This record gives sequence, structure tokens and C-alpha cells, in this order.
Amino acid sequence: MDDYEIGTETERTISRRQALATGGGLLATGLAGCTGLTGSTSSDDSEENSGSEGPVAVASFFSFYDFARELADGTPITVKNLVPTGLHGHGWEPNASVTRDIIEADAFIHVGKDFQPWADRAIQTLKDDDVDTQLINVREGVELVELAASLDPDEEGVGQGRGKDPHFWLDPRRAKTSVDNIADGLAELAPDHEATVRENAETYNSEVLARIDADYQAIFDAADRKVVQLAAHNAFQYIGVRYGVEMRPLVVNLAASGDVKPSDITEAKAVIDEHDIEYIGAGVFETRKPAKQLVAETAVSAYFPVTPYAGVREEWVANDWGYEEIAYNINMPTFEVVLGNKSPEEVGGEGWAEQWRNFE
Repeated sequence: MDDYEIGTETERTISRRQALATGGGLLATGLAGCTGLTGSTSSDDSEENSGSEGPVAVASFFSFYDFARELADGTPITVKNLVPTGLHGHGWEPNASVTRDIIEADAFIHVGKDFQPWADRAIQTLKDDDVDTQLINVREGVELVELAASLDPDEEGVGQGRGKDPHFWLDPRRAKTSVDNIADGLAELAPDHEATVRENAETYNSEVLARIDADYQAIFDAADRKVVQLAAHNAFQYIGVRYGVEMRPLVVNLAASGDVKPSDITEAKAVIDEHDIEYIGAGVFETRKPAKQLVAETAVSAYFPVTPYAGVREEWVANDWGYEEIAYNINMPTFEVVLGNKSPEEVGGEGWAEQWRNFE
């Protein structure tokens, strides 16, 4: 079922705690390439059903952590987010504390091959060391779209096969498939609670994701302009594909840490001028320097936040925001504004425009 195959012969499989006790390869390597960033997320930030003695599932990406905790509600399953607060889920390298979390977990929820190299290395080492952590691939069975023609050539190997865009979860309909994949994995992890997990999945897909899809559709249907300029990396194509809008990322590669070239700024200026764009979106977890440059050098009045649901800020954690809350409090208000549907003061509730206009 998964992209990766883990050995299942009883005599060859070692427990996670055996791996820890013997200094197995995964812990010893520390997922080579670490940057020194703290990898484990505190229990205050990332656990559901805290204090449960049931199985533990860890997730390599915020969106799927959030889906999993929704599905685990009412069960003894604990779900943890491995991505630290304030960091983007794509383009960072964890330290050995995340390695330990994966070994100790009963299940590892991941985004499939070739998106998070550290997760790929962890899975390969789990296989090599015959560690019995269950793998849950959220991308299984998801149809990916072709990458934009403007993609940085160095990025062409990213995704499920060459030339595919991995950011599928921005399309609520495709996100439903990942919810189903997580439900299958959690049902296997806690078979006595399968009915609850599957009921939660059905509710989340039919009520939450269906509503988000309809509300996004209404925003884009109401827009006269069909072009959005983003001072962000190439992560929003699925929004464009799903709702018939042209998303113009400033950073044309897939990593949030990608460099902005002078030619990227020049092209963005041309788009802004051609379409009389007054407001643009800027990535919450990316540098705001190019957005500020566009405000200073074009007719753009301000930038407002967008995010591919790949990370969380401290205040979002404090308010228990997940995929749903971020959609309604960050992305939807910004798309209303950048498309010209409404003024900044008309969206997002009282104080939204003041908080997010040219945010730091």
C-alpha cells in the first residue's frame, strides 16, 4: 500500500525501544544534514488526547497532523506534529530528537517520496533496521498535476514522478483522499476504534472540507480578475487548477527558502501593471523582503498573508487553529482582497486588516 516496504518477518523485526537501546542506525545517523533546529514539538503544542496510554502517531507535516488529530478524536490515539512552531514544513532539516520521536512512535504519517528528504531518509532507515513503526502515506492514490512551466529546472525531480506538483492538499477535494488514507492507517493502528475513526473521517470530509471547497469556489466565482500575484514560493497551483485562477508565484521553485531573482521581480512588476493589481499575497513563513520591494516599486498598496498550511505561528497554536481555521482566517480573506472582491477592512473580522497589512 505504501511507497515504502517494511520487513514484516517476526524474527527480523525489532521494536522501537530495542532500536533506541542499541543505538540503531536511524538514531545514530541523526538524519544526516541537520541544521541544528529543534525538531520535536512540545506536548502542549502538538498532542491530542494527552495522557492517553494508547498508540502514538507522529506526522511530518502540519496539515496531515491536523487531519489525523481530527480523526483520532474520541479514541486513545495520540497524534504529534514533528514540525516545530514557526517553521515551514518543507525545506527544514530536523535534529536527532525527531529521530527518536519517529522510532518511539507506533505510526509515522508522511507525504510520500521526494517531498521531505529527511522523512525519506527516516523511512529508508526504518526499513534497513527493521523497526516496526507503521507507515501512513497520505499521498497514496492522489492524482498530482503537472508543475508550472516556470518551475526552476533544479526542482523537476520533486513530487510523484518527474514534473509533478506535490502540494495537492491545497485542493480540498484532493485533501479528502489524504483524510481517507489517514483513516485507513489509524484504523489499522487502533482496530478497536475503527468505527470512530471512519465516522470522524466521513464527517470531516463531508462537512469541513466540502464547506471549505464551496466557500473557496464562491470567492473565485465572484472575482472579475483571474490572476493572483503572490510574493511566495510555488505552492498554490492547486488553488488555481481547482478554481480556474492563475496563481503567479514570485519564487518559482517548490521550496519556501528559494531565492528571488531580479527577473522574478521584473516579471511580477509586469503582471501587477498589466492587471492593475493593488494588493498581493505574501508567504507567512517566507521572507517579506520581495513583497516590500514590490510595495515600494509598484502601484501595490500592501501585501497580506497566504500559507500552504505547512506551518503554524505561536498564536495559531494558542488558538488551536488547524487547516480549517487557517483557511478561514488567513487564506480566504487574503484572496478576497487580492482579487478585488472586497477591501481589506471588509474581510476577516474586526482588526484583521490592521493586523495583517504588511505584516512582519
